[in-house]
Amino acid sequence: MLTEGARKQFKLFRHPFIDDILKDSDIFMSDEHRYIEAAMLDAARHGGFLAVIGEVGSGKSVMRRKVIEQLKRDADVLVIYPQIIDKQRVTASSICDAIIMDISNEKPKMKLEAKSRQVQRLLVDRSKNGYRHVLIIEEAHDLSIPVLKYLKRFHELEDGYKKLLGIIMVAQPELKNIFEESQNVDMREVIQRVQVAEIRGLNGSLKGYLKVKFERLNVKPESIFSDDAYEMLTRRMTSEDDNRRRISLAHPLRVNDMVIKAINLAHEMGEDRVTADVIAAL
Repeated sequence: MLTEGARKQFKLFRHPFIDDILKDSDIFMSDEHRYIEAAMLDAARHGGFLAVIGEVGSGKSVMRRKVIEQLKRDADVLVIYPQIIDKQRVTASSICDAIIMDISNEKPKMKLEAKSRQVQRLLVDRSKNGYRHVLIIEEAHDLSIPVLKYLKRFHELEDGYKKLLGIIMVAQPELKNIFEESQNVDMREVIQRVQVAEIRGLNGSLKGYLKVKFERLNVKPESIFSDDAYEMLTRRMTSEDDNRRRISLAHPLRVNDMVIKAINLAHEMGEDRVTADVIAAL
């Protein structure tokens, strides 16, 4: 948390990263974020099968919320959003229940066969009336392999040439590991059909990201950060994988935490701004 001294010195009367998204303009959108948003909207509107994958704190839920709000405003796609908290307990039957309850006032049938027919009938009827649908599942890395296979079958529901249901999974990198065909040959029917979009780190976009976060508080970023601070922050949040490829660890949650620590430390060190030296001292 920001110390009282740091708040006073840098005139931060509100925390820049707490309750920081109240409207679309509060969301930082890099070119990568815009690509992922477009991929999600396309999957929703045209019956796609998409997995959005990112580390904890990478902004997956923010992207999901932004896309759902856009679909609500446009009123062209109905979002089906299963409410089971423990995704390990999701089944084909519970997905059917979610679809039926979110698109109709009907009570789900008891038997899975009857329930499956009910789902198809409702989706076809609504499709004929011009409605489209997307199923969005968060924490999809917790889904079992049988359920992932069931999702492929839900995605195959059609009315003529028209897909009846778009599917978007939002998940941590564990799902990407499941999608390794060499390790999960029995998953190839899913792996070969799903589109994967990864949310990577903010390196290359840190200055723009922090500009959005501080300007919404009417604070100029240059009054907080020196120019060399961004380069050092990028360096501190970059790693290498086993093949010596550079990997950005600059996910929003990590960036937020390091920036707050840097602001507090700058105050303690008597610096008038966060500099490269301050960040190096963390």
